[in-house]
Amino acid sequence: MKNFKLFLLTLLISFSYTLKAQTADEILNNYFENTGGKASWTNLTGLKMFAKVNQSGMDIPLEITQLKDGRQMTVVKFQGQEIKQGVFDGETLWGVNFMTQKAEKNDKEATDNMKLEKNDFPSPFINYKQKNYTVELMGKETVDGTETFKIKLVKEPVTIDGKKEESVSYYYFDTDNFVPIVVESEVKSGQFKGLTSEVKMSDYQEVDGLYFPFSMTQGIKGKGGGTITIDKIELNPKVDASEFKFPEEKEVAKPAEQEKK
Repeated sequence: MKNFKLFLLTLLISFSYTLKAQTADEILNNYFENTGGKASWTNLTGLKMFAKVNQSGMDIPLEITQLKDGRQMTVVKFQGQEIKQGVFDGETLWGVNFMTQKAEKNDKEATDNMKLEKNDFPSPFINYKQKNYTVELMGKETVDGTETFKIKLVKEPVTIDGKKEESVSYYYFDTDNFVPIVVESEVKSGQFKGLTSEVKMSDYQEVDGLYFPFSMTQGIKGKGGGTITIDKIELNPKVDASEFKFPEEKEVAKPAEQEKK
């Protein structure tokens, strides 16, 4: 009898987990269906966002490019200059130092972590099981007055200071429209290590049949953050591969010494 009760308890736990996973999948399926269809998202090869971020009362233009093969870059237009940040060509991660105005490569650890994100365009939830990600519905939660489904996403571990750490994010989907309005994750390094990073998304608009948030506020939870306002999104842009390449500095030839007379 004891063994039967244990078997029954195990069966109920297993059934509960399966039901929860299926419910999470239903939420994700509704999300894709409501924002253009999973097939259209899967066929997307890239996007280019023309946006601006407000810093100290000044609107700074940005151009953000993301491609299906993992390549990406952000171009900051400031005081007549175009400064590239977060540029990844599939192998090298680099950006321009604002102080020296010279291109600098990121270290191997940051580059390896970036490589893990190659399969996340346009959404980590597309074919997540094939990527060995796990998804779990954590229940409902009210966020800024809106009822949401809270979904936990666990991806491949990242490397921080030489150690493997879990990569966990929490997505909050509006229960009415099935679109994510907040994404939270733990900050793994830097001065805000241990705190919660928060991205709030709103103002969803349609672009060639797909729906995107045109306003995103990113910062530390409870401390506010900077807001990126998108003016235009271009789907499947044509981008020259050379735009992502690290600009190797060329040595300047030294003039030959004059012969002594």
